[in-house]
Amino acid sequence: MRIMIIGGTSGIGLALAGHYAQQGAELALCGRDPSRLDGHPIAAQAGLLRYGFDIGDRQAVFDAVGDFAQGGLDLLIVTAGQYADAAALAQDRMRSLPVVRTNVSGLCHAFDAGAQAMLHSGCGQMVVVASIAGLLHEYPNGSLYSASKRAAIAISDSYRKALAPHGIDVTAVVPGYVDTQKLRDLNGGSAQRKPFLQTEEEAVRRITRAIAGRQARCIFPWQLHAMVRVFNLLPKGVQRYRKK
Repeated sequence: MRIMIIGGTSGIGLALAGHYAQQGAELALCGRDPSRLDGHPIAAQAGLLRYGFDIGDRQAVFDAVGDFAQGGLDLLIVTAGQYADAAALAQDRMRSLPVVRTNVSGLCHAFDAGAQAMLHSGCGQMVVVASIAGLLHEYPNGSLYSASKRAAIAISDSYRKALAPHGIDVTAVVPGYVDTQKLRDLNGGSAQRKPFLQTEEEAVRRITRAIAGRQARCIFPWQLHAMVRVFNLLPKGVQRYRKK
């Protein structure tokens, strides 16, 4: 099985790479700085390929996907993402652009490139790891991050409908909080206060099961999903007081 993971040099992407490496998959891991894999055990994986690019650069995405896909492309996973909270955006309004460039435009670049490669073989699967924040309906003071992940889920739905007649499946993974290094860094070194926090191992088990089952969506954990559904039913006046 030939798998490319965009965002595979850290976090959930790297954890998924470890899972598929154990299964003997041929892997290509992509990120803005592939040297982050130096010294990691997966760097010793036979045949491992690394690609360095910004997912917001459409031509760079097409070049990398096209190069790897010459040998076939069975599965494309996009875990790359940008986050900026309200405080950061208030200090620097230009920080909003990388969020959209990565989470929205970049996803389209990756799916366009993946679809082009898979249409030749008439089969394949593309996956985006979004966020349960994307299930929040628009509300007063809603975050740009939530809006971008809502767009990512909608993008996956559109590509799924367009590519189904061609034998290509699209899966949207919609996780809650996963105890990655990035989440810890964003929360002062520990994410333990996040509700229904999942370990990377738990997340990988759920995600790979959904991919194997070629599910349209995989939302977890159910408790946080239920909380989001209740929040969406609250009056707008109440919703505006939600803490980011």
